[in-house]
Amino acid sequence: MTAAAPRPTRIVIIDDDDVMRMLLDMHLRNAGYEVFSAEDAVEGGHLVLRTLPDLIICDVDMPYLNGFDFVAALKTHDTTRDIPIVFLTSNEDLGGRASQLGAVAHLMKPVRADRLLEVVGLFAQKA
Repeated sequence: MTAAAPRPTRIVIIDDDDVMRMLLDMHLRNAGYEVFSAEDAVEGGHLVLRTLPDLIICDVDMPYLNGFDFVAALKTHDTTRDIPIVFLTSNEDLGGRASQLGAVAHLMKPVRADRLLEVVGLFAQKA
């Protein structure tokens, strides 16, 4: 009897930009990650609770609920508190606020594929 293969590392992408979601998804899948995506934080919250990912990449400026408020809510829940968060933004003044909320990193848009994979490799918790 052979042992079951370990599941791929799960990553949830939350971004209201269709093209950005598609590019991140493509790069991460090609690198062997299991990727789920949502177009806003409300949908993303449901997705996070269903999949319990190993890493979340979250845009900051989104409709309905911004990334800061979304992550603050995740950090109050026992099952999502320890999931590493990487903020994705075009706002250069993000660093301090991201750190206060417990983000492990932030990526500036547009994101280079090598930088994306470097950050994900550092912080994605393996299953």
